[in-house]
Amino acid sequence: MKETPDKNETTRRGDVVQQGTPRSRVGTSGPAGAARLTGDAGLLDLPVEPNHPALEPVIDAPEHEQPGRLDTVVFGVTAVATIAFVVWGAVSTASLASASDAGLAWVLANAGWLFSITATGFVFFVIWLAASKYGRIPLGRDDEGPEFRTVSWIAMMFSAGMGIGLMFYGASEPLTHFVTPPPGTGEAGNPAAGRNAMATTFFHWSLHPWAIYAVAGLAIAYGVFRKGRGLTISAVFEPILGKRRVHGPAGKIIDSFAIFATLFGSATSLGLGALQIATGAQIVGWTGETGNNLLVGIIVVLTICFVISAVSGIEKGIQWLSNTNMVLALVLALFVFVVGPTIFILNLLPTTLGTYFQHFMEYSARSDAQGEEGIQAWLGGWTIFYWAWWVSWTPFVGMFIARISRGRTIREFVTGVLLVPSAVSLVWFAIFGGAAIKAEQDGAGLSSAESLEATLFNLLDTMPLATITSILVMVLVAIFFISGADAASIVMGTLSENGTLEPSKKTVIFWGVATGAVAAIMLILGGEDSLAGLQTITIVAALPFVVIMIGMAVSLMKDLRNDPMVVRRKYAVAAVEAAVVEGVTHHGDDFNLRIQQSEPGEGIGHSVPTPDTTDSSEPEPQSHADQPVDRPVDERVGHDDSSEMSTR
Repeated sequence: MKETPDKNETTRRGDVVQQGTPRSRVGTSGPAGAARLTGDAGLLDLPVEPNHPALEPVIDAPEHEQPGRLDTVVFGVTAVATIAFVVWGAVSTASLASASDAGLAWVLANAGWLFSITATGFVFFVIWLAASKYGRIPLGRDDEGPEFRTVSWIAMMFSAGMGIGLMFYGASEPLTHFVTPPPGTGEAGNPAAGRNAMATTFFHWSLHPWAIYAVAGLAIAYGVFRKGRGLTISAVFEPILGKRRVHGPAGKIIDSFAIFATLFGSATSLGLGALQIATGAQIVGWTGETGNNLLVGIIVVLTICFVISAVSGIEKGIQWLSNTNMVLALVLALFVFVVGPTIFILNLLPTTLGTYFQHFMEYSARSDAQGEEGIQAWLGGWTIFYWAWWVSWTPFVGMFIARISRGRTIREFVTGVLLVPSAVSLVWFAIFGGAAIKAEQDGAGLSSAESLEATLFNLLDTMPLATITSILVMVLVAIFFISGADAASIVMGTLSENGTLEPSKKTVIFWGVATGAVAAIMLILGGEDSLAGLQTITIVAALPFVVIMIGMAVSLMKDLRNDPMVVRRKYAVAAVEAAVVEGVTHHGDDFNLRIQQSEPGEGIGHSVPTPDTTDSSEPEPQSHADQPVDRPVDERVGHDDSSEMSTR
């Protein structure tokens, strides 16, 4: 006879407890057996307390406030502030520029240290996490494997975070540091100028930015896949704020700042892309002098393209464009490597890496306190700008790498996120930066370029097929931005709609248009130095989110200290130590271990400090009958922390 399911009985299917499954189908054996009993354990005649701190939590569905419904407070406040910024810039550009400059001066003078300490602190923090006992904790269920194969996972990380920046600064930053060495590294032309220039550039593009991304990615992935929380930045703060505050004013403030950070970070990238495309168009003869009208026109075209891609649902097409772009970038890099100074580039790889590690702490500690002339302005144009830019991209990149990292351990996550992109940056800057420095040494005069965005085109002009490669650069920049900015606008839509994975098209379109408008205003603020306008607003806008990121790290640590794997280890150590002492005392070498329920208050769990898993707003669970039950060791912790390990 076919067994009729009891609607009150439960079992686990994937991550979700399903109703109506017969008791005979509930798996209880093996290392993950007890963790699978995430329903009402009393109905299954097992003394397991739901949401016991030593077991995986009950996850009925990701906890969103109302996913898919517009949060009128978060969206309303951020939308009004964004519109006000655009209107202010359009109506009174001079006053906004003055206010921005004043804000930049204040941030550099009073909070530059915060950016530096936070960025460097995150490097040591994530490395310590990976090497510590927390490194084996999975970003998912205990018995869950990685969602993507390692090769696919690494390939997807290539498309996150830095596409346009690598194109814009690949040749220009190393050359700039070579011609005008950073304060405290000697005069121009000194013998160490080349290796210091490369090491400084690598410092800005390797461990520090990806450690910033890793902190956000870990906190989001752990909360969503391990705890079943919502896909918002505010949800990360549940361990320190509680559910009520996360869904209240505090959570809305956090998500609002996350939207602002993403908005200005995306606008900065759009501005850099517009600058480089305009310069390329001028060099290949498509246009005359570049001015604000041309830049705004390019921004309008790029904005329309990525808005269409974000709302059209043609994910496969965008994915194809992204993959094609990576191939084109590889082709360009190989071309410069082969046609350029190949041996010089190869020599730069170990030299750059060695100099970077030699001066790591010195570069990390740069501040106005050094006393060198111009150090504050240099930091504002380079190091602090970079830290602010990476922070502003954190909500987007953090969510992206979190979503593709389900099932990986913290150790795997940190190793992949830190090392793979850093290796790509090392090779990229060795090729383009090394070629630019060598061309400058050979008298090509690249440093005489009118702007940073012209450096790469001038370098390509020293090589064959200059027109073709220049057009390729413009295509690369455009597609890099379109394939990244559409995702950023979707992230802003997600944060505006309580963490939904599919925000409404109207919301996405608004943030796409807003990004383009903000980018135009930021470029105009710089006047003749458009890049300065981008840097100024980025640094000022990123400051609040630095504080939020520190809170994310604190919240993550509070979660990890109470992770079921960590709690189980505490139980195991306490139980085994006590049982071995008793076994040897009474039986010598001839004993084995079993678990049985003890009298209330006398079990191993009462000697182990664990978090209170009971929500004060919910009634206490009813107690089950306190009958002794002999069970294998791998069925873990019993009801009310009253299990003891006995010897026989």
